[in-house]
Amino acid sequence: QKSFIFSVIYFILIFGIQHFMKERRPFNLRVPLALWSFSLTLFSFIAACRIWKQLAFLLLTKGLKHSVCSQSFYVHPVSKLWIYLFVVSKLVEMGDTLFIVLRKKKLTFIHWYHHLLTMVISWYGYKMMTIGIGWNAALNLVIHSVTYFYYTVTAMGIRVPRSIAMLITTSQMVQMTVFIILNILAFFWRDDKLCRITWPVLFLSLFLYTTLLALFSNFFVKTYLSSTRKSKWN
Repeated sequence: QKSFIFSVIYFILIFGIQHFMKERRPFNLRVPLALWSFSLTLFSFIAACRIWKQLAFLLLTKGLKHSVCSQSFYVHPVSKLWIYLFVVSKLVEMGDTLFIVLRKKKLTFIHWYHHLLTMVISWYGYKMMTIGIGWNAALNLVIHSVTYFYYTVTAMGIRVPRSIAMLITTSQMVQMTVFIILNILAFFWRDDKLCRITWPVLFLSLFLYTTLLALFSNFFVKTYLSSTRKSKWN
């Protein structure tokens, strides 16, 4: 319930500020953005290391199914803290959008859609102790540690090769593909007592990851492939 309340506040706030900023000069916010991004880089990296340690142990000792279906991430003294912080970070990361609207940068659909639904599903999934949280957190945190470091560097005014941005978008698409596969596997493992599927979360997450894969793929084609073709013809 709280996640839905925060979602409504987020939605009203970002579009309200965007409207408010229409006739006003954009804020610079270069330094705060760099600090914000770097703090999320550090958090993502540390959290990824902690969660991957638990995930790797399960994967190597008990196999893929156990690593996906095990709820030990919610009870292990170390991983339960970092899983909780990971879920909370989905709310914190919504602050990214404030920088976009206050700096009057382009607010894309994929940006707010991604932040909004990811937070809702993460919070609901955590409350229901759904399976797959370890993989979800581990992959997402690794990619976010790279992504936020990229944001940190660009906020500092350092030019980054285009190939890095392409690599980050590609990693997002790979992440969504893996999540879709894991959800499909969970569906086939539904008769196993180890895999306690929460149907609303399964369908919602499948919907989210499928749409995000489509959106990231579309973004990749339009941003990188289309522009490459144009530059070749010009």
